[in-house]
Amino acid sequence: MRWQVHGERQIYGNPWVNLWLVDVQQPDGRRWEHHVVRMRHLAVAAVVDGQQRVLMMWRHRFITDTWAWELPMGLIEADELPEEAAAREVLEETGWQVESMKPLVYAQPANGITDSEHYVFRADGATYAGPPTEQNESDRIEWIPLKDIRGMIDRREIVSSGSLVGLLHLLLDSTSA
Repeated sequence: MRWQVHGERQIYGNPWVNLWLVDVQQPDGRRWEHHVVRMRHLAVAAVVDGQQRVLMMWRHRFITDTWAWELPMGLIEADELPEEAAAREVLEETGWQVESMKPLVYAQPANGITDSEHYVFRADGATYAGPPTEQNESDRIEWIPLKDIRGMIDRREIVSSGSLVGLLHLLLDSTSA
């Protein structure tokens, strides 16, 4: 069943997030204003080395006041392809440089409230280029064995949806190989 959009208006905006009220009508005829969060899209990188380890960052997220492991990720700039953004984020956040990115999975993590799109890529291998240029991203950068990821997810050591989507896809690939 398709909802009909009659119009929309922005009620807040900045370079990262925009809040809109959308005039929608549900299939049962009910009409109301639905809040929609419009965001720039995100690129995520799952970098796997020859020892089946994944490059991850231990970081604090002030919004939820939690610490967890995450894959390198960031917003896609207007002049970038998603795979270029993913490679740039790996270098800026970890100091490791990848040569190529392969699409791993595409996700819309909360499509009932936001239009955010997550493009998750896989890179096989990386070369250390130097310390990360983004100094405020993480406390630690480590290569985590893929075999440890499931337990980390179960213990809520990995909670970011962008990271979870990419890592779960990697785990599915490893069990079918």
